[in-house]
Amino acid sequence: MSHDPYQAFRFSEFRRFTIGIAIVQVSSAIQGVAIAWEIYERTNNVLTLGMVGLTQAIPMLLFTLPGGYLADVFDRRRLIQISFAGSTVTSLGLAALSYAEANVGAMFVLLFIDASIMRLATAARTAILPLLLPDDAFESGVKWRSTFFQLSTIIGPALGGFVIAWHLQAAYLISAGSTALCVVILAFVRVSEGKRSKSGNPLGQLLEGLRFVRNQSVILGAISMDLFAVFLGGAVYLLPVFARDIINLEPLGLQPEAALGWLLAAPGAGALLMALLLAHRPPMRNAGKNMFLAVAGFGIVTIIFGISRNFWLSLVMLFFTGFFDMISVVVRHTLVQLRTPNEMRGRVSAVSNLFIGSSNELGGFESGVVAKIFNPAISVVSGGVGTILIVVLWAKWFPSLRKLETMSDMESDREA
Repeated sequence: MSHDPYQAFRFSEFRRFTIGIAIVQVSSAIQGVAIAWEIYERTNNVLTLGMVGLTQAIPMLLFTLPGGYLADVFDRRRLIQISFAGSTVTSLGLAALSYAEANVGAMFVLLFIDASIMRLATAARTAILPLLLPDDAFESGVKWRSTFFQLSTIIGPALGGFVIAWHLQAAYLISAGSTALCVVILAFVRVSEGKRSKSGNPLGQLLEGLRFVRNQSVILGAISMDLFAVFLGGAVYLLPVFARDIINLEPLGLQPEAALGWLLAAPGAGALLMALLLAHRPPMRNAGKNMFLAVAGFGIVTIIFGISRNFWLSLVMLFFTGFFDMISVVVRHTLVQLRTPNEMRGRVSAVSNLFIGSSNELGGFESGVVAKIFNPAISVVSGGVGTILIVVLWAKWFPSLRKLETMSDMESDREA
C-alpha cells in the first residue's frame, strides 16, 4: 500500500486537539518573547535571563511527575482544560504587572505559578494523543503534532518581536485569549480514555513509571541523550543578548527587537522543514543511527552560532539547530508512546517531559551563569562541544539505541 502522509488528519478528534494546542503554543511563544525582553530590558543583567529559565525549571522538577500520576488516574482532557484556565488568569496578571511596571520579582512569582499550572497537565497533553488515533496512524500523528509545534515556534517568536515593538502588554493578553479559546475547543474533543490506572499510592505508582523507563534501554537512552544535549547545547535563552549586544545589525538596519524575533523563529523554521520531510516519508529506517547523527549535527551548528557575529550566518545556524533537533524529537516521542501501555503513559510521559523540559529550563540557567562568568559566546560554544561529547559517550553506553532500525522494533530493547 502507498504511504498516506496525511493519515492522522483523517481523524477529526486529532484535528481539533492539534489545532487547539497549536493556538496555545503560538501565543505562549509570543508571551515568552515578551517576558525575556521585558526582564532583560528592565534589569540590563544577562543573569536574569538564566533566572527566567530557573523559574520555569523548578515547577518542572516539582510537578511533572505528579502530573503524570494525575494523567493516569483522572480525565486527561479535563485536566488540560483546568490547566489552560489557570494559565489564562496568570497571563492576565502578567499583563497587569507589566502595565503598572511593577517589581520584576512579582513577575517572576506569576511566571512560577503559570509554569506550575501548565506543568501539571503536560503529561496529559502527551499521553492523550494515542487515544485520538489508532496505532498505525500514531507515528503520522507525532510527525504532524511536531510539525504544528515547530510552526508555532516560527510564527510565535516572529510575531512576538513585532508585538512587543508595537505594544508589550498585548503579548500577555494574546496568550490569555488563546488559552481561554482552547478550553472551549477541547470541550468538543471526544476522548475514549481506554484502560486507566487505579488511584492508589501515588509515590508507588510514580516509582513504577521510573522503573519502566529504567528497564527500557532504548527509551532511557533516547530520553537521557536529549536531556544532556539540550542542557548543554541550547542557546535560545541568550538570544536577547546576541540580538542586542553581539550580532552586528548595523549593515542591515534591523532593530534588535525585530532581529530577536527572526533569531527565535529560525530553529522553528528548520524543525518545520524537517518535520514536513519526515511526515511525507514512510516510517523511519535506521532510527537510532539517524538520532545520533542529528544530535551531533546539533552540537556542530551550535558551536558555529556561538562564534558568528554575522546576522545571516547566525540565522542559518539556528535554522539547522531546529532541523537536526526534529529528528531526535520524532524518534523520542514515538518510542515513548508506542512502547508504553496506556495505563502508564501519563507517568512515563511525565518522566520524559521531566528529563527534556527541565533540561531546557536548567540549560537556560546554566547558559546564563556561564555567560555571566565568562561571556555569552563561550557559553554557547562550550555547550556545543559538550553535546558532541554526549553523542560519543551514549553511542558506547546504549548500543541498543544506536542499532535501532524502526521505532516499532521491540527486539532492540535487549542490549547487545
